[in-house]
Amino acid sequence: MSWSRRKFLGGAAAMIGLPMLASLQPRTARGADPVLPKRFIAMYLPCGIVMNNWTPSTEGAGWAPTPILAPLDPYRSKLQILSGLNNLPGRSDGGGDHASGTGAFLTCTHVRKTAGSDISNDVSVDQLLAPVLSGGLPFPSLELGTDGGSSVGDCDTGYSCSYARSIAWSSATTPLPKQTNPAAVFDRMFAGYDPDASAAEIARRKLYRTSVLDGALEEASSLRSRLGRTDQAKLDEYMASVRDLELRIDQPVKVCRPGTPPSSSLGFAARSSAIIDLMAIAIECDLTRVITYMLGNAGSSNAHPQVGVTESHHELSHHMGNPDNLAKLTQINKWEMDQLAYLLSKLEQIDDGNGVTALDNSIVFCSSEIEDGDAHRHSNLPVVVAGGAGGTISTGVHRRYNAQPLADLFIALMGGLGLDVGTFGDDGTRPLAGIRVS
Repeated sequence: MSWSRRKFLGGAAAMIGLPMLASLQPRTARGADPVLPKRFIAMYLPCGIVMNNWTPSTEGAGWAPTPILAPLDPYRSKLQILSGLNNLPGRSDGGGDHASGTGAFLTCTHVRKTAGSDISNDVSVDQLLAPVLSGGLPFPSLELGTDGGSSVGDCDTGYSCSYARSIAWSSATTPLPKQTNPAAVFDRMFAGYDPDASAAEIARRKLYRTSVLDGALEEASSLRSRLGRTDQAKLDEYMASVRDLELRIDQPVKVCRPGTPPSSSLGFAARSSAIIDLMAIAIECDLTRVITYMLGNAGSSNAHPQVGVTESHHELSHHMGNPDNLAKLTQINKWEMDQLAYLLSKLEQIDDGNGVTALDNSIVFCSSEIEDGDAHRHSNLPVVVAGGAGGTISTGVHRRYNAQPLADLFIALMGGLGLDVGTFGDDGTRPLAGIRVS
């Protein structure tokens, strides 16, 4: 038989060309991978925290629970509570600290004060991690939130809405818009989802994939003797990748069934819970391994009737030391920790295989753009880091730092997730001490 490049590429091999290999992998058969998946999730809280009711009075593993952190107590062995970290690049150039701090939330970069199109920031930590953690998955990252709004215009004393409504940045001038409608997020993640696919249908699809691979290997083997050494070496690499894919397809397939789509008309608190549910589904179905979530925009004016607070969050955050305002803010902050705890519970229920959960393999970073809503400080930020990134990150302690840059924390976290960088943002120069497991 006469072989040509056209004939070979027109056969079974064309159906599994190297660019398509990732899409043929059964993404949910994660237990078969020699390296368990690592993930990064960032959760943003607006308007600061009542620090006196957040900060533990003791350091180390025996840190005492506080009124705001109480919902996280069931997960204390998988947490780091960090105080004393600064994100000084988030300081404004005269007013607008909510927007400037939010712009710097995951970039640790001083943003340009402008309400026009000449915005300037830098790439955020999630987008640096996306190609490392989510390569070959349907979504490099997901950007989610409870509140929408345009990215243009003046949102905070001369600062663009781009800074106030986005924490994910793919470049200095490109904020990534977030999705806030749970029903739309579901549709985006599961377009074409067939909830009625039977086990027999799934088995047929798997058999078809295997048949295509067998045909490609047979044709490639026949072609090999007609090639020169260089082309033989290239073909050997191709055949090795096909055999590796064949082994992956032969693993038991975990069927992803996302369930019923959420409603598109939910109140604020219910919308938050629905989005967290979707985050967990995206992780369990291995659609992405990088997610950012904004529980409100910068300077959020949301009321919180779910905890009996009907005033604007932003207005209350200018508490002026009033005990009633501080009590209401504490209720809001505790509810925010409830939401974080709900996310951690979802991750803890996902079995990654080998006796570990998705929480064990993840890093969940949670903080706010400022320390205190009244003072608008960008020092002593409230920081929670949950999960161990596959055993590379320390857990179970409260660590108190002395004005170290938040950017150094991100350098350490990125290292634990497999991305080693020497610097980050405007002031990150080294991994923050105590974060990585030695």
